[in-house]
Amino acid sequence: MTRGKSRAMQANKPAKLQQKEYQAIAQRKKMKPPVLRNVVVAWVVGGLICVLGQAINQFFISRGFSSEDAGSPTVAVLILISSILTGLGVYDVLGQFAGAGSAVPVTGFANSVVSAALEFKREGLVLGVGAKMFSLAGPVIVYGTITAFIVGVIRALLR
Repeated sequence: MTRGKSRAMQANKPAKLQQKEYQAIAQRKKMKPPVLRNVVVAWVVGGLICVLGQAINQFFISRGFSSEDAGSPTVAVLILISSILTGLGVYDVLGQFAGAGSAVPVTGFANSVVSAALEFKREGLVLGVGAKMFSLAGPVIVYGTITAFIVGVIRALLR
């Protein structure tokens, strides 16, 4: 009986050794991400999205909105643009190129919601689109609300 166990242990040793060797080789061959390039591209693309947002904001101000009131329609237009580009498959290409530069602004959030909705549209409007589009948006909304509440309480206490 002990012979059977020892043979099984010996049989596993080469497999574990091979796996470790493979992992070491894979780690050496693994391409290193171009961190500086990724940071610069994310910064430029994120900045350009913000410039677009500022241009839209200025458009609403020029149409008679106050600077405070122009923010809401500006965000709505950015979400609309992002949603349309996601539906056309353009925003996903931008996301692959820009990384966090396209994911961090509100346009990235809109992209994630619309992408989930499009992915599950075959399952129907209620159980597919309606349920799955909030699989990412739900936690963001919950934690955003909680964070806003905590910041509000801290601000009220510091006054």
